[in-house]
Amino acid sequence: MRRKLFLSTFAVILVTLILSMISVNLVFKSQFTNYVTKTAESSLSQLPEQLSSIYSNSGHWDAASLNAMSHYLPMGTQVTLKDPQGQVITTLTNPMDEMMQKSMMGMGMNYSISEWKTQTLTITGAQGVIATAEIRYPSNARVLNPEDLSFVTAVYRSLLGAGVLALVIGFLLSLWTSNQLVKPLQNLTKAVKRVGLGHLDEKVMISSQDEVGELAKAFNSMADDLKSQETLRKQFTADIVHELRTPLTSLRSYIEAFQDGILPPNQENLSALSEEIDRLVSLSSDLKDLNIAEIGKLQPQLQPVNLTSVLEKVIHNLSPLIQEKDIELTALLSPENVSIMADERLLTRLFYNLIHNAYKYTGQEGKIKIELTVQPNSVDINISDTGIGIPEADLPFIFERFYRAEKSRARETGGTGIGLALVKQILLLHQGTIDVESVVGKGTTFLVNLPLETETESL
Repeated sequence: MRRKLFLSTFAVILVTLILSMISVNLVFKSQFTNYVTKTAESSLSQLPEQLSSIYSNSGHWDAASLNAMSHYLPMGTQVTLKDPQGQVITTLTNPMDEMMQKSMMGMGMNYSISEWKTQTLTITGAQGVIATAEIRYPSNARVLNPEDLSFVTAVYRSLLGAGVLALVIGFLLSLWTSNQLVKPLQNLTKAVKRVGLGHLDEKVMISSQDEVGELAKAFNSMADDLKSQETLRKQFTADIVHELRTPLTSLRSYIEAFQDGILPPNQENLSALSEEIDRLVSLSSDLKDLNIAEIGKLQPQLQPVNLTSVLEKVIHNLSPLIQEKDIELTALLSPENVSIMADERLLTRLFYNLIHNAYKYTGQEGKIKIELTVQPNSVDINISDTGIGIPEADLPFIFERFYRAEKSRARETGGTGIGLALVKQILLLHQGTIDVESVVGKGTTFLVNLPLETETESL
């Protein structure tokens, strides 16, 4: 890639330089030709006065004076001097013309002139008209005198030197630019390979704020996400092993005790075995529902659901447990039935988990408050308790699988650590949201928002 980038950049600079030199050359030739042509015409306009002065000084056409004057004629100019009767007196040309012609032909250059301009000038003296001068000169100054040739040569040498210098600078600039662009990409490629080998701590240096820098930021963010997901995966494996090992160990202990005759297989001991089996069944059921929801295979059966009735049913089912702990339950439900498009089974599971959590972590004679408020396009359900609360540092993670904010919440509480994760997935399926506010030692409030109309196509 570096080679392609370098060659493409260098090619652009080279083409630009060549086009610039060609355009400068054309403009220079055009402007300089116009300048030389105007200079020649200005010089020829003084020819009648010069010829008249030569004739007046000697009283005839002095050959030596005419020859001296011819040295000042513009290159390529031919002057035919005729008397008043039309007889040719002499023909004047610049002696350097012949030398230039031979020199240029010797170098293989074309000296011929295809376009001419002509003028006829009248030469007057004390006696009146003494002669006429028929002048022929190039329409554009293709032939240069030595001074002009020296100037043009110097200009072209300067232009060539500037071109070579620009080419060298362009070469170095292309090399530097390709290195600057390719080096971060090479570092990024190496980092991607290392991440592929499992080095999730790999990071790349962000050396710019352009698109390459944005790519480096995206890679670093991806690496962090991968590391986080890997940590969660390992934690998930450890947690699921723990969740399975505890009831299985308990079951084995009871069975060994029965076999050894240490415990009798009475109703009480068999009930304990049944509870452990129920825990395993509940865990597997929760994991199945959560997994199906996370991979997008859990399709809710949407139909009009009376939200007030769902909450009343959940509260009724949990009332015996709540009364055992003398918890004061306050339910501020809407006086009118609130109907939304939802899956009744999943909503029941959602509110059961939230209210059951409030019951589990609220002490004796605590308080639970359930409040339903109807908004223009949605409905809010707030579930508050006066329980142990959740530390602020743990709030962002409580919806992760198997996460327990309070490490003392062991299996005696009856939780599997995936209830809130399932709550979040159910809300996502219904385009709902959930927030949590908590103060350690004072209690927790879960704020649920559900739309009154659910768009099935976004599920």
